[in-house]
Amino acid sequence: MNHMLNEATLWRNGALIDGRWLTETPHGSYGVVNPATGEVLCSLPRCRESETELAVEAAARALVDWRKTTAGNRSEIVRRWYDLIVEHKQDLALLITLEEGKPLTEALGEIDYAASFVQWFAEEAKRVYGEVIPAPRHGQRILALRQPVGVCAAITPWNFPAAMITRKAAPALAAGCTMVVKPATQTPLTALALGELALRAGVPAGAFNVLTGDDARRIGSVLTSHDLVRKITFTGSTEVGRVLLRQAAATVKNCSMELGGNAPLIVFDDADLDVAVEGILNAKYRNSGQSCIAANRIFVQSGIHDALAKRLAARTRALKVGNGLEDGVQIGPVIDEAAVIKLERHLADAVAGGAQVLVGGSRHDLGGSFFQPTVVTGVNRAMTLAREETFGPIMPLVRFETEVEAVTAANDTMFGLAAYIFSRDAARIWRVSEGLETGIVGVNTGLTSNEVAPFGGVKQSGLGREGSRHGIDEYVELKYVCWAGLDPA
Repeated sequence: MNHMLNEATLWRNGALIDGRWLTETPHGSYGVVNPATGEVLCSLPRCRESETELAVEAAARALVDWRKTTAGNRSEIVRRWYDLIVEHKQDLALLITLEEGKPLTEALGEIDYAASFVQWFAEEAKRVYGEVIPAPRHGQRILALRQPVGVCAAITPWNFPAAMITRKAAPALAAGCTMVVKPATQTPLTALALGELALRAGVPAGAFNVLTGDDARRIGSVLTSHDLVRKITFTGSTEVGRVLLRQAAATVKNCSMELGGNAPLIVFDDADLDVAVEGILNAKYRNSGQSCIAANRIFVQSGIHDALAKRLAARTRALKVGNGLEDGVQIGPVIDEAAVIKLERHLADAVAGGAQVLVGGSRHDLGGSFFQPTVVTGVNRAMTLAREETFGPIMPLVRFETEVEAVTAANDTMFGLAAYIFSRDAARIWRVSEGLETGIVGVNTGLTSNEVAPFGGVKQSGLGREGSRHGIDEYVELKYVCWAGLDPA
């Protein structure tokens, strides 16, 4: 398949450990599958505990010199990584579409998004400032130094295989940390290509390692327990996040977690319907609904409910479903058969409870893991669609009457990652934005993610923030230095 790339050397068939490509392990190999066709793209080595140990030890050796490198030099290297990502944008996007399934136009957008974090943190590398604090005694100076945490382990998901790595690796490298990345089993090729480009940019051997394999628990158990690993950063489900936090507690590791979501989207009667329709489509159907900040529950005030439902159904019916490499495709497959079964289960529960399917409602005629974009009305808060994260192209509409009712329902979940509001009433926007128990609120937009804003959740949606000037704080620790004896002799 590497013949499809402009530069075939970006198609790597091995794990990246200590600057070298490991193409075989004693544990055999596993296949990477294209979710649109079912085709096996390639076989990659199965890493387990021993390979994870090697990667951690390599990162620890590289840390000795990398943390001493000047901020300016780290900035230049990370900036070169950004330049190479932009230069090879087409190939990286193609890898995403092949292994994850999203339309190529969306994959190109993801590479832009992923690169923006590398560019941002290349600049932030030079702004990791300390403090001089007024001392309580004569002859003393109090310093607060911000120093790299150390070896970091990143465990990343399949739905955004480039961006979920750069959001973590770029600030880590910029701060002077080294990293071991375990990408999702389904989408390692993008991570390996990013590793190749990092080496070309001048990231030292061992400072950025990528483990392949389908034994995530065995790899994760080493990363969370190893004394040399000082930080765990994870994006994925709340269930797995809880496990990692428990495991990391034994060695009291620094942890940042971007976990599951159940994002409410509230459309009030005074909303601009044109704006609301576009915002809902963006918030729901990006990456076939497979996003942690996807609108999972769409609350529509009764005065506009029927009109909005009709427009959303018409727009959904017109969406082109297919292989992401085909022209004009807007909805690709979901990641695998298990995801399809989950969609069917959620939808069957809603219909059994009295919900009505306006559009879609079943597997697509294309077969495989393609599912029809679906709009459902008559959804209530007791249904699985409203209680669990669906992670697919099903749009459930919930009718509501009052602002208080909508906010109460929106907050009725253990999750608190993202929420969306559509309204033209400024006072209401302030009230609702402050009342929603989420880390992110989009107002009159379904697209909120960028490199300059702090991304993260509250409640059981996570710990810490990615992006913005706050993002690099996740990879530094404060050291207090009390310097005495400065009075003149």
